Amino acid sequence: MALTPLDIHNKEFTRGFRGYDEDEVNEFLDQVIKDYESIIRDKKNLEEKVQNLEERLGHFSNIEETLNKSILVAQETAEEVKSNATKESKLIVKEAEKNADRIINEALSRSRRISLEVEELKKQAKVFRTRLKMLVEAQLDMIENDDWDDLFNVKLDEDVEAEEEESVDLVKSNS
Repeated sequence: MALTPLDIHNKEFTRGFRGYDEDEVNEFLDQVIKDYESIIRDKKNLEEKVQNLEERLGHFSNIEETLNKSILVAQETAEEVKSNATKESKLIVKEAEKNADRIINEALSRSRRISLEVEELKKQAKVFRTRLKMLVEAQLDMIENDDWDDLFNVKLDEDVEAEEEESVDLVKSNS
C-alpha cells in the first residue's frame, strides 16, 4: 500500500537516548509532506491529462479507422465504377461495330441493287436506241423512196380530175 501524506504526518518515532532533534525531524517531515502532496497532485493532474489524451487518442483512432474504411470503400467504389464504365464502353463499341457492319452491308446491298438497275437501264437504253435508230432509218428509207413522188403525182392528177368533174357538175346544175 502506498504511503499517504497523512501517514507521514501521523508517524511517530520512538525516542531514544541521544536521538535526533525533534524540531528538525518535524520540520523535515513537514517539508516531505508538502513535497509529497505536491507530487501526488502533479501525479493526479498528469493522470487526468493522460486519461484525456487517451480519450482523444481513442477518438482520433476511431476517426482514422473510419477514414481508412471510407478510403477503402471509395477505392472499391471507384474500381467498380471504372469496371462498369469499361464494360459499358465495350458494349457501346460492340453495338457501334454491329451497327456499322449493318449499315455497311445495307449500303453494299443497295449499291449492288443500284448497280444492277443501272446495268438494266443501260441495256434498255441500248435496246431503245437500236429500235429508235431502226425506226428513224426506216422512216428515212420511206422518205427517200421514189414511191412518194408517184404518190404525189397520182394524187395531184386525181385531185385535178375530181375538181374538174365537180366544176362540170356545178355548171350543169346551174344551167
